[in-house]
Amino acid sequence: MKTSIVLGMFLAMSGTAFAETLVVDDQVMLRESTVERPRRGSTMAQVEKHFGQPVQKHPTVGQPPITRWDYAGFSVFFEHDRVIHSVATSG
Repeated sequence: MKTSIVLGMFLAMSGTAFAETLVVDDQVMLRESTVERPRRGSTMAQVEKHFGQPVQKHPTVGQPPITRWDYAGFSVFFEHDRVIHSVATSG
């Protein structure tokens, strides 16, 4: 399991590799993802220009302010106006 976590962290930090984290029978697994997603550090304006309007924009919560935008196939998490993470989804 530690190998999967380290591999997941490595893939998350690399700008070109995409992977999906799956949990099956309480086991964490990674699989390649073909879903194009925004890169870490992109602005909200850049994301919207490249991917279009999100299906849903969730209200900002917490401090620092975190916002989630949902697209078909992935969700994007922003801190202030910068991408901190994007996650492939099933829908």
